[in-house]
Amino acid sequence: MIDLHLHTTASDGLLEPSALVTRAAECGLRTISVTDHDTCAGLVEANDAARRLGLRLIAGVEITAVEEGRDLHMLAYFVNPESTALREFLQSQRVQRIERVRQIGDRLAALGYVVDIEALTAERGRSIGRPQVADALVRAGHACDRDDVFARLLGVGRPAFVARRGPAPEAVLAVVREAGGLVSMAHPGLTAMDHLVPRLAAAGLQALEVCHSDHDRETEDHYRQLAAEHGLAVSGGSDYHGDIGHRAALLGRVTLPAEDLAALEARRP
Repeated sequence: MIDLHLHTTASDGLLEPSALVTRAAECGLRTISVTDHDTCAGLVEANDAARRLGLRLIAGVEITAVEEGRDLHMLAYFVNPESTALREFLQSQRVQRIERVRQIGDRLAALGYVVDIEALTAERGRSIGRPQVADALVRAGHACDRDDVFARLLGVGRPAFVARRGPAPEAVLAVVREAGGLVSMAHPGLTAMDHLVPRLAAAGLQALEVCHSDHDRETEDHYRQLAAEHGLAVSGGSDYHGDIGHRAALLGRVTLPAEDLAALEARRP
């Protein structure tokens, strides 16, 4: 079984990389990709665990582009984590993340919700974002869980929301190509920006994430057809972050067929 969309504590997941790989193996997965947000920091530990447990680990990262003022998540696969261009690009991404989190912290403080932002940003290489701020608010007793925090404070249009700044998707495509990888647009059913697909396919996008925890069968069929129309492969995975939230029970259940992985891998530069 194959899952190409997993997160660890290197970004906003709840399991350390080795623990995530162990959990994946226990669920029957045999090929996985750790795709933390804007960082490859968890890949070494994850790869060591994968070798020990006999799993195949595909080097990945989920990079956030910005289009029309909105996040556009782009899953990069088969990348060389040691690529200088990729490392510098991701470092810039993480710096912008820290700046945004500090602005969010200022807004929360003005609302009476104090969070130690500097403590959250202290770990080198870790990618920080709204989920970690939400966790801090939960620990402080200001909310019951992440969903509560996003609904009241951190979601789009909520009092502490700060819009993201970031690169255009074409910039992500270029740096991933230089790092030897390829890109799939993440969870397009959630992003709902189908009009971008022709433009990005022409710019080097190689796949759409068709199989995802938040895609029902109708959505999956729609994006499989859209991928075919534009000559794209498909990817898929659970987008598992940990045993909290609506995706917790879907590890090992939302998977990518082997023939789709083969078609995706055939597109490697």
